[in-house]
Amino acid sequence: MSGHMSGEIGAGVQLAHADSWAGSGANAIIERGAREEIQDATMARLATRSSDGGDRATDEEPDPYRTCFERDRDRILHASAFRRLAGKTQVFVFPDDHQRTRLTHALEVAQVAVSISRALGLNVALTEAIALGHDCGHGPGGHASEDALTPYLPGGYDHALWGADVTLAPLNLCRETLDGIRNHSWSRPAPMTPEGEVVSWADRIAYVCHDFEDAVAAGIVTADMLPPMVRERCGVSRSRQLGAFVHAMVGTAAQTGRIGMVHDFAAALASFRSFNYEQIYLRPASRAQATAVVALLQALVEHYADRPNLLADSNEPAVPTSRDARVRGGLQAGSAEALHEAVRYVSGMTDRFACRQAMMLLGWGPERLPQGIGITG
Repeated sequence: MSGHMSGEIGAGVQLAHADSWAGSGANAIIERGAREEIQDATMARLATRSSDGGDRATDEEPDPYRTCFERDRDRILHASAFRRLAGKTQVFVFPDDHQRTRLTHALEVAQVAVSISRALGLNVALTEAIALGHDCGHGPGGHASEDALTPYLPGGYDHALWGADVTLAPLNLCRETLDGIRNHSWSRPAPMTPEGEVVSWADRIAYVCHDFEDAVAAGIVTADMLPPMVRERCGVSRSRQLGAFVHAMVGTAAQTGRIGMVHDFAAALASFRSFNYEQIYLRPASRAQATAVVALLQALVEHYADRPNLLADSNEPAVPTSRDARVRGGLQAGSAEALHEAVRYVSGMTDRFACRQAMMLLGWGPERLPQGIGITG
């Protein structure tokens, strides 16, 4: 199918459908500058404004149609680091078809955060960019990857910092976007924008609700095990829980002008999170999984650091001309630079790829791999 030519005299336009009628209704384009003026007039007083090309490490010409934060969102969506989140652990290593991955988590965080930001009159594009990019620094195997990679870096491995300063650095994102990614964890300083604050809350809201739902489906916990205050205020289904927390945040902002939650719902969220840690994240099977992930990733980092000729620019198996070559691309085996590049490479791997590399390069058998990871599936 090549489409259909418009029957309008002089139109010369190819259409998708023979009976197509759609148009904008006016021969006018709303360019970026005009849209920014509209946004400025309608957004909340402390919302982050878009301006020209944005505050980037390398200046760029503004896009004629997209704001700077819309460009950031689009760059993250098309980044290989974002796509690889589909193969990275959220809770269950190499999840089945219906369990969350880092990618689906990022999408759910974006949905929650945008719902809040839109109601508060904040910059929706900035909110979405931060939410989609917030976990791009995660390694394979979930949070255990931070424990695995920390010994090899001065100051340790923090997925938030690594995501903003290493993984997404080539995208030349705006300062506000990178700040929100860098500081989305509650252990970090507060983000510089209200949109970043919204994402930090949305991250916690999303993962406590969807991790619980996945654990119920897996038979690890049941709904009646939830603390009473969670059941009473938020219910037992994900949709009711998300709605309760989102409405609590919007209502709190309406009453106080601050981004947060009134005490009752904040206490319910904290209780929910504590329940997940006790019953899901720190259960014996999860601890065993984490121990196996640490052993796997550390073995890979040390192997690559000693053989920088095996390092590749993408997560595809390297095919060196000589397994004995000790220097590649100016990296000296065992050097600090080689170690950093080994961490960069391993942290970008998906669960499946890391396991395949361990089997191919290290000679590991399936019994040494974290349980739940499929190799041939």
